[in-house]
Amino acid sequence: MENSNSHTFEMVKKFSPSYNKVYFINNYTMFHILQGSGGIEVDFKSYHDWGDKLIFLEKGQYIKFLSENFEVRSIEFQEERIFRNKEVRVLFKHLVALGYINFKECTTCQRYLNSAISFGETSDIIDVSSEQWYWQNPFQANQEEYHIIFDIKDVIDQEYRSHLSNDKISKILGLSGIKAQALFQNKVGFSVKSMLSTKRMLESKKDVAFSNKSIKEIAYEFGFKDPSYFNRVFSKVAGKTPMQFREEMAFPLDDTFLPELYYLLENHHKSERKAAFYAEKMNVSIKTLSHKVKDKLNITLGSLIRQELVKTAKLLLLTDMQIKMIALELGFEEANHFSSFFKHYTSWSPIEFRMKSSMK
Repeated sequence: MENSNSHTFEMVKKFSPSYNKVYFINNYTMFHILQGSGGIEVDFKSYHDWGDKLIFLEKGQYIKFLSENFEVRSIEFQEERIFRNKEVRVLFKHLVALGYINFKECTTCQRYLNSAISFGETSDIIDVSSEQWYWQNPFQANQEEYHIIFDIKDVIDQEYRSHLSNDKISKILGLSGIKAQALFQNKVGFSVKSMLSTKRMLESKKDVAFSNKSIKEIAYEFGFKDPSYFNRVFSKVAGKTPMQFREEMAFPLDDTFLPELYYLLENHHKSERKAAFYAEKMNVSIKTLSHKVKDKLNITLGSLIRQELVKTAKLLLLTDMQIKMIALELGFEEANHFSSFFKHYTSWSPIEFRMKSSMK
């Protein structure tokens, strides 16, 4: 790929983010989480699988760190012209979840970032990352198909405030509009119209949560002629009225629920699998704990515990520790029980994962 970043200006920094602070993205930015435990939140979605990834966020997004022990390196790309290269947009224009590349699978990325101790030249990271993204091939598409998919995403980003019919979408996309929509549906798993609605709801949530605009004003700006209809649509998707959503997003910084939960998970996930243990430690009922975890993170407590187990298992499998001993360390009575668990949640057996990791 032709180098698109030479002579660009970037701002590189290493920092410890504040718990639950909203970091708005004003320039295209790469995040490398160096250490930490717990979750992150990007655009109202919580993620716990950020390990070994380089995360790419575009302007207008936000990120929050849901515990207090993160250390992060970021590279903020301040020159717009590098993003005119269509190969680059795959990193930043998110279709389903986070935009990321697998850091451990990209030896060039590792070499690049490990050598950038002095935070000097950073001109190649975009090209290196783009090549890795295409190699990962997340939607199993060829180069031409990817360009069509991301041309559609460009349209979505431009037209999300509109309530477009399928015919209008096809006209905007040109003569190949219907075929393009079919390709998008097949590869991404969502219709163009559904993705347009999702984008519109996401941006309206941001206005509700982070602006002083009235709900009526937001409704009109997003093409709703009747604010009460906007309230119904919003409530159906978010599970809360716009005003309830706004109030709950004003999350008090002295609320220690998430840091306490992540601390307990980090220190007890190997031996404690039951919600009753964590509920007792946090002085709440099991029902209250389950509800709060689901409400704040949109995930179950059981899933959080399993994710911690998988993360620790992966770290132990990178050592020369015997698999039988790893199983015992993680609270499994039998090695085959651990192997079945690990394969169920990673698609690899412990031996396959160890061999795959040793080949990098």
